Amino acid sequence: MLKQRLLTALVLAPLTLAGVFLLPLSGFELFVAGAMLLGAWEWSQLAGFERLLSRLVFSAGLGVLLGLCIVIKPWVPVQVLMLISVLFWLLALYWVVNYPNVDVWHARGSRLVIGYLVLLTSWFALVELKRLDQAGVLILLLLLLVWASDVGAYISGKTWGRKKLAPSVSPGKTREGLWGGLFCCVLVGAVYGLSRELPMLQLVYLVVLSLCTGLASVLGDLFESMLKRHQGIKDSGCMLPGHGGVLDRIDSLMAAAPVFVLGMWLIA
Repeated sequence: MLKQRLLTALVLAPLTLAGVFLLPLSGFELFVAGAMLLGAWEWSQLAGFERLLSRLVFSAGLGVLLGLCIVIKPWVPVQVLMLISVLFWLLALYWVVNYPNVDVWHARGSRLVIGYLVLLTSWFALVELKRLDQAGVLILLLLLLVWASDVGAYISGKTWGRKKLAPSVSPGKTREGLWGGLFCCVLVGAVYGLSRELPMLQLVYLVVLSLCTGLASVLGDLFESMLKRHQGIKDSGCMLPGHGGVLDRIDSLMAAAPVFVLGMWLIA
């Protein structure tokens, strides 16, 4: 399993970085849209659609919406969309904390709408970052924060983990792992801010944003875990050997990206 994870990561990491730094905006839009379509295929199962035709229709629906978004993107109020996304993730936090006692999202139609909302707002967030000055560096910073949260939580959890974070949703996650992951996020944000010689106020703000991004990253992972537990499945898919499905790799990013984009607008 470890060998598979490493080999897959050695392929995915250069591919991701090439997409971030080498593609123009139009190419990057399609690159991210491709990832979201793969995510949609897996989300259809989380939404409760098991027949092949239903899953294809769900994925095709997102493809149509993404194509429409590419066309109308200049007229979309992205700030409002990101705010709606962040508000949704606050609602998702309530669902995760109270699982399994809250069943508002259980209906297939509800999970379908949630899937479209999450995948589309993630696409808009990443595309918006690509439009900013030094886009590649900012997207890389976002990815580093998500990865730092994940790796820091894994190492801290394995080393010091005692108290369960959300046992009804993800029994393997611990509070010690959460603190370790957040510490790594703060470290990444501080190192980036110091390397850019940001004024003290902006540096503090960036560290706080890094902390919030890390928290959102954990929430995205927990929310997908909740959906998988509800459906009785371990992985969202099997497209990535050793890593499960595409959603298993981007679930944290989908929650963290809107938070990060809103924060970048404020710090700018």
